[in-house]
This record gives sequence, structure tokens and C-alpha cells, in this order.
Amino acid sequence: MTVTRITPPYDFAPMLKLIQRSFAYMDGVIDPPSSMHHLTVEDLERAAVEGVALVIGDPPVACALCKPLGDALYVGKIAVDASQRGQGLARALLAEAEEIARERGFGFLELQTRVELTANHKTFAALGFVKVAETAHDGYDRPTSITLRKFL
Repeated sequence: MTVTRITPPYDFAPMLKLIQRSFAYMDGVIDPPSSMHHLTVEDLERAAVEGVALVIGDPPVACALCKPLGDALYVGKIAVDASQRGQGLARALLAEAEEIARERGFGFLELQTRVELTANHKTFAALGFVKVAETAHDGYDRPTSITLRKFL
């Protein structure tokens, strides 16, 4: 299982489809709905230029986006095809993100997960992440996301 750092030119359409398939289960579970509904191929290409896009497989069966965010390397849109879950692909993506963070002088990784996705909270905790904050999307008076960090 090789994690590849991709940059344009690259066909981001299969990556977008993977994210859409992997996040579809959240519909009706999280509020507000996932931002993946507004994500485009152009957004993924821009994210790869401004940060780092990671994929496993061709076509991709797992992916993530990394970008500097303040004093952290933020990891988002972590997606693993349902047929590939439980094989350590998310762990491999996050290990590569750790390597990128170290190369760039960051002391930790940061990510967010929705409050309702308690299985994700457990998965990320098992991977060494700890809760550091709760945030609310615009227009909400309750926490909608949890910020997690893994100190390197």
C-alpha cells in the first residue's frame, strides 16, 4: 500500500467520486450537511497545489488532503473506499501526513470530525489524536465539529 503525493496534472475526478461515496453515509446523520456536496474537481486540484493531496491506488481507494493551517498541518477529506476499510489505509495516509508535517516543521496534525460521528472519534483516538476544541458552523448555537490534534 503505497501513499502517493499527487500534483496536477492529475485526473481528480476519481478522487472526488471516492470522497462522495465515502461521505454519503453522513447524509441525514450530520447537521449541517457535509461540504463534500459542494466539492469540485477544481477544488481538489487547487487543494493539491496549495497543500498536498494524498492517494492510495489508481484509481484511488483512499485519499486525504493536507494543508498548513496556522501552526499545524491540517488533514481533511480522509476517505477510504468501503471495500478497503479495516486494512490500515487511513493509518497509512495519516503516517504520510505526519512525515509531511515533520518535513515542514509542524509539531502536530490537526483534523476535524463532526460531533455526530462518534465512530470517527474512536478511530482517531486510537490513532493518537486528542480532542482540543469544539466549534460550531455559522448559524448554529451548538457544537457541530470536534477539533482533534496528534502531537508529533
